[in-house]
Amino acid sequence: MKRAERQYALVDLLRAARLPLSAARLAAELQVSRRTIERDIGALQSAGVPIYADHGVRGGYSVLREYSLPPLNLTAAESIATLAGLALLETSPYQGAARRARAKIDAVMSDEHRGSVRQMLQTMHTIETASPSDETVPFGLLSDVIAVRRVVHLGYLGEHPDGSTDHGSRTERDVEALGLLRAGDAWLMIGWCRLRGAIRGFRVDRIVALSILDEVPPERDPALLEADLAQWPTRRLA
Repeated sequence: MKRAERQYALVDLLRAARLPLSAARLAAELQVSRRTIERDIGALQSAGVPIYADHGVRGGYSVLREYSLPPLNLTAAESIATLAGLALLETSPYQGAARRARAKIDAVMSDEHRGSVRQMLQTMHTIETASPSDETVPFGLLSDVIAVRRVVHLGYLGEHPDGSTDHGSRTERDVEALGLLRAGDAWLMIGWCRLRGAIRGFRVDRIVALSILDEVPPERDPALLEADLAQWPTRRLA
């Protein structure tokens, strides 16, 4: 998380809290050190953000409840599109971040739009034909894999001819993770599979074991991935 994003999140946490939050609690929530939190609070105070310290057993940091960093100022239609898009990430490796983002947008939405936006979202549905089982790895770990750029070791389940998961066909393989792909109703981790010596897509609901190795993968020719993706009508999200 970038410094500016972290400071926005820090103010959001303080505004939502009913009681003062300690530096240790804030550090745990944002997954940084206590010293980083103290530096961020100092920087925000210097910029005029009304954060103050409460001393005592239940002491910590608070912010004036009426204070807010500049909102996104989304229209009702923009709020619907954004919240619907984030809801579709519920079964993705970014489900945790998507839930937090939805909560932030909901918190700053104007009362004028809130009712109509929620009413419209209730008319939208999605059919998820594949859902993660207890044996698959946590979705959040997969987003970390893409970010750290390391070789990963997978325990992966194959599939029956009818497309269902074959629980008796587990393979072990080392993979150089390259990105994520949404295909139909499933998310896939794309990577260079060293077992097959080629680009492969691994359904995240069939990855039953995953460990991040210390090895940094070599640079692969981008044309290899582009050629593989060219088989389908894919598009980049940015």
